[in-house]
Amino acid sequence: MPENIIAPVTTATQDVRADPPGEDGTGRRPPRPGLALAVILICQLMVVLDATVVSIALPGIQRSLHFSAAGLSWVPNIYLLTFGGLLLLGGRAGDILGRRRLLTAGIALFTLASLLGGLATTPTMLLVARAAQGVGAAVAAPSTLALIVSNYPDAGQRARAIGLYSSMSAGGGAVGMILGGVLTSAFSWRSVMFINIPFGLAVVLLAPRLIREPERHPSRFDLPGAVTATLGSASLVYGFIRAATAGWGAASTLGCFAAAVLLLGAFVVIESRTARPLLPLHLLTRRASGGGYLAMLMLAAGMFGMFFFVTQYLQNVLGYSALQTGAAFLPLVLLLFAGARIVPRLVPRTGARPFLYGAPVLLAAGLLLLSRVGADTGFAPGILVPMVLFGLGAGCTMVPLSLTILGGVRPEESGAAAGTLQSMQQMGGALGTALLLTVFASATRHSGGRSPHALFAHGVADAMGVAALFVAVALLLIVAVIRPSGRPRPDAAGPVAAGAPAAVSGSGGSGSR
Repeated sequence: MPENIIAPVTTATQDVRADPPGEDGTGRRPPRPGLALAVILICQLMVVLDATVVSIALPGIQRSLHFSAAGLSWVPNIYLLTFGGLLLLGGRAGDILGRRRLLTAGIALFTLASLLGGLATTPTMLLVARAAQGVGAAVAAPSTLALIVSNYPDAGQRARAIGLYSSMSAGGGAVGMILGGVLTSAFSWRSVMFINIPFGLAVVLLAPRLIREPERHPSRFDLPGAVTATLGSASLVYGFIRAATAGWGAASTLGCFAAAVLLLGAFVVIESRTARPLLPLHLLTRRASGGGYLAMLMLAAGMFGMFFFVTQYLQNVLGYSALQTGAAFLPLVLLLFAGARIVPRLVPRTGARPFLYGAPVLLAAGLLLLSRVGADTGFAPGILVPMVLFGLGAGCTMVPLSLTILGGVRPEESGAAAGTLQSMQQMGGALGTALLLTVFASATRHSGGRSPHALFAHGVADAMGVAALFVAVALLLIVAVIRPSGRPRPDAAGPVAAGAPAAVSGSGGSGSR
């Protein structure tokens, strides 16, 4: 759910307020604003869509390259880890080296990695390509919204551009589920990698000609922080995956957890002593942002896992083709997209509380219904009804939560706060998938006389029950720790409304407002 069906938050907003629009020395919009916007939106669509487009192809990838069940989870997870772990560093690099330059370089790497992934003949080759895709996405994605702001000085044009960007962010990941089904069914799983190549080449060739480069902001790279955060997160995820195969008491499992504790501890120490940290630690001590980050982590843990397991359930148990699986997600896609468009308009009038209290309940209800699936469960209503509830809940949760987390952040820290939010989404997705994989492995370790299909369905059902628990914990954090605001005061409606577009991209990109 990938990045995102949860509309991604990017560090693109870093220093947006410090950069007057068009501050490239001209203060003018690009020579062909429509084409320039198209190039930026294609870049955003590529990195968002790639988090989900491979989900439909997972069974085909497993059959073709002979992945184990645990190894298969690394196909989406290694992308999430490298993308989320390096996202903050990518945002800082864009300020220092130039956002257009970083966008072009990141998409070039992403495109090359997509080619190598499509040509992969071994699991290792595919995983290396997926990791490289994540690095490219982390380099490119933080610059997208900042380039919109700097290239469109007119407020009306900028608002329309941000609206399109927000829709792309919110709906792109969901569209990946359908596109993945079409491509995999018509061609093979390799086509979900190759589809990036023509679009990536278009961005690399056209971006330098159409997009103006904003002013750079010299600073220092926090490389130690980026390295320890990424390696620590990877060790933690790998520890859970090893637990699913080798057991919780295995030396390799315990070693991974020990390394994670040391590396993440080192990250905290480094950030506390760095003048320009990737993650200002005081953001974690504020009630709204600290509790909100944990809630986002738990929500992502449940939501990403749902896509990973339900995709395989539809194909392995119900016998759906890749195309049928993609079509099965269409109701969920439409509800997610509708929520991302409608909710930002309602929050200024109602406040965030009705959505943040009600929507997670719908989300958890959908997952609880999925925890009752079996080998003989039909799509309607057994899968369709949970998907509708899931789509309604997800579409109405992410934007209000992003608004609440980012609402009290100082302007100079908006980029770090928004980037941290997206990192929590990616890390939550990776950790959630790994944790649910251990639940699935435990549930399917002993057949108990069940058929293979019944055993697989039993594992998915148990995993979805734990995913619902993750969402319940997120709701508890929202109610007990965050305590979101209710209906805004009349004198506050203006600022809130003004912040809504940024928050849409904030759930999709910004949050700097």
